[in-house]
Amino acid sequence: MDDTLFLRHTLATLAYRAEKVLRDPPAGFAELRLGPSSRTPSELVGHLGDLLEWSNELADGRWAWKAASAGDWNRDVERFFAALARLDQRLATSAPLGHPATQIFQGPIADALTHVGQLALLRGHHGAPVRPESFGRAEIVVGRVGREQSTTRKEFDGDASTKR
Repeated sequence: MDDTLFLRHTLATLAYRAEKVLRDPPAGFAELRLGPSSRTPSELVGHLGDLLEWSNELADGRWAWKAASAGDWNRDVERFFAALARLDQRLATSAPLGHPATQIFQGPIADALTHVGQLALLRGHHGAPVRPESFGRAEIVVGRVGREQSTTRKEFDGDASTKR
């Protein structure tokens, strides 16, 4: 598998995990703040959009970071998925990347995966945990990077460390 195809698979994985965490947020979740210097879930979602827009810039050969959160949960969620789709479409072409796929992964994509994990932890703290799932068995498909993800889930109840 070449770097670009692997990056596309990573984007599909990010979309799958993000959709699960962002779906049906509980009341008050978007503005939850654990401490004075922590980001709220809404701020994290805005940052996810910034990261994916930066990824598009990198793919096109520009190193242009811009914080452009809408400051609104629903609009920032849609912005994130739209930027994810644009990047996947860009990677699906034969046009050469302006920066290596490995650099796009190690910067904004790895950061986005981290923030999706933070959102999952915050949901649990807020009393609306995301159900555990065997993500290694998930139906993740290259090119499926929107909110419409597989409904065939490998979820389970209990502690993931006891599942083999």
